[in-house]
Amino acid sequence: MEENGTNADDSASAPHHHHQLQDGLAPTQEITENQQEDVYEEIQTRDPPLTKSAKKKLLKLKRYEAKKVQQKAIARQNKERAKEQKRQEWADKLAGLAEDERLSFIQAKADVRKERRAHMLQHRELTKQKLLTAQHSGQNIVLDLELCELMTTGEINSLTQQIMYCYAANKKSSSPAHIWLTGCKGEIGSRLQKLPGFDNWLVEKEERSYIEALKEQKDNMVYLTADSENIVEELESSKIYVIGGLVDRNRFKGITMQKAENQGIQTAKLPIAEHLRMTSSQVLTVNQ
Repeated sequence: MEENGTNADDSASAPHHHHQLQDGLAPTQEITENQQEDVYEEIQTRDPPLTKSAKKKLLKLKRYEAKKVQQKAIARQNKERAKEQKRQEWADKLAGLAEDERLSFIQAKADVRKERRAHMLQHRELTKQKLLTAQHSGQNIVLDLELCELMTTGEINSLTQQIMYCYAANKKSSSPAHIWLTGCKGEIGSRLQKLPGFDNWLVEKEERSYIEALKEQKDNMVYLTADSENIVEELESSKIYVIGGLVDRNRFKGITMQKAENQGIQTAKLPIAEHLRMTSSQVLTVNQ
């Protein structure tokens, strides 16, 4: 999404921005106070200032996010109503049965519930064992979170979601990777800590940089960046692939390449153009 602009005349004063963010919002798609602060912060901190079209795109995105939150709330309400209806139907069904039939129905339902729970626990244990195995023999993937100091609060929120989706996808994989979260501190660390169950994630959580945490394996590090001329055709199990955790709306082009070169780390890029049809940027999100 293009959000950078060069026309300073398009930039208005802070009070006008605040007013403009509220105009034209439908009652069912209102932006929350926190979201509005995120938009306001992004507009205020951009250099050069955002153009009018970029502001509209940013506001449209926040409206979309607000709508998604509302839709989730409605879905939860509908789910609760459906559960209540099922409970009532079950109670009505039992009320019309003789005592022995009622007991038989209750026992049958309890058996089904017990079997379902056993299956769920078994699946959870298998997933846990896969992830534990990955910590010893899985492909090492580092998510470099040191770049978060360059990002706005809204961008850090977006990255937090991407990391969450990344972990969920890794859990479902038949061959999960060994994931490292390095530079996991500050605002991004706080955001991740608030995710439900984050303390139980089977990943390496490091406040240190990957250079410090994995210094003995520096020669095996490969920073994946779209700016590299080297193409990775096949992942090597001995390599440690580093992915830049950066949501920047293209403000810092080439920053991961420059960082890797300054640290003396190999660089490479995935063959995205050869395997995926992408209309514009060939930069992947963390969870891809």
